[in-house]
Amino acid sequence: MTRQEAAALLRAALRLTRGRHLAHFILLALYTGTRKDAILRLGFLPNTAGGWIDVDQGVLRRRGEQERETKKRRPPMRLSRKLLGHCRRWRAMGDIWAVTYQGQRVDDVKNAFAAACENAGLSDVTPHTLKHTAITWAMQKGMQIDDAAQYFGTSRETIIRVYWHHSPYFQQDAVAVMDRNQ
Repeated sequence: MTRQEAAALLRAALRLTRGRHLAHFILLALYTGTRKDAILRLGFLPNTAGGWIDVDQGVLRRRGEQERETKKRRPPMRLSRKLLGHCRRWRAMGDIWAVTYQGQRVDDVKNAFAAACENAGLSDVTPHTLKHTAITWAMQKGMQIDDAAQYFGTSRETIIRVYWHHSPYFQQDAVAVMDRNQ
C-alpha cells in the first residue's frame, strides 16, 4: 500500500460508527508488521491470551510467556516513538487490550476492515497486506536485511526474496563493481 492508501484506510476506519478498534489495529499493524491474530491478542499487561505491550519499557512482546514458539515467529520488538505514544494514550484511557470494543477484546476485524476498505476505495487489501506494507516501507527507508528480519520476525531469506528490492541499497555494491572501469 502507498502512504496515501494507508491514510485513506485509517480515515475510513475512524469514520465508521464503531471504528476506533479498527484504527488501533491498523496503526499497530503498520508500525509493527505484526500478524492479525497476534495483534488481536495483545494486552497492556502480561496475559494468557497472547502478547503484551509494555508501555513503560517501550517493548511489544508479540508472544505470551506461556505460548510456544511456532514457525510464525513473534519476537519482542521495541516500539517507535509515535506508536509508543498511541499505546500510552490508549492505556491511559483505560484500555486493557490493544484492540477493544466497549471494553472487550476484539476477536476479529474482518467486517470492519472490509467496510473501511470499501469506504476508502481499496480493493484486494487484507489485514495481512498491512504486514507487507510495514516491511516494504522499512526497506524503502533503508532498513538493513538482518535488522528487518529480527524486527519483523520474518526470516532473512523472506526479506531478501520478497522485500529487499525496495531498498535504496538493493544491489548497490554489485552496481559499483560493474561501474568500475567502464
